[in-house]
Amino acid sequence: MQINIGYGSRSPAQSGTAIYIKFFKHMKKIIFDIKKCVGCKSCEIACAVEHSKTKNVFTAIYEEPLPVPRRKVEYTDGIIISDACHHCEEALCVSACMSQAMYKDKNGTTQHDETKCIGCWMCIMVCPFGAIKRQKKVVVKCDLCKDREIPACVESCHTKALKVVEV
Repeated sequence: MQINIGYGSRSPAQSGTAIYIKFFKHMKKIIFDIKKCVGCKSCEIACAVEHSKTKNVFTAIYEEPLPVPRRKVEYTDGIIISDACHHCEEALCVSACMSQAMYKDKNGTTQHDETKCIGCWMCIMVCPFGAIKRQKKVVVKCDLCKDREIPACVESCHTKALKVVEV
């Protein structure tokens, strides 16, 4: 199944545009299987709870600010898509960040240091996947649950539509 995002009915080759994503060796990535996803949004909820102060679904809904999921599930043209940061090797968000709040870590993942973020939103504007979101005066994005062995979204996926692979 082919999904064209942002190109209408034309392919990237027909539109004269191509997106190239390079990967670091042995980098951890989350892979999404479109055939298994039922759109339950448990990955979104698990992500929001994992990034909440209390890490508890029953108390997180009362937190200020409300926890923001870094993964989004969308229903588009009859297709369910679960998407988050792609951790691009040449990440536009990193090069656009004037305060160096967006950076590449030693494993090649794209990370965000909210203490350096000045809230200019340049990263949001340049991300071709819409994977960076606002939370008050800073941005939030998928960090692959760097404090966990298995990301919360993957662990919570009942249909196993999400899985972690090394690329």
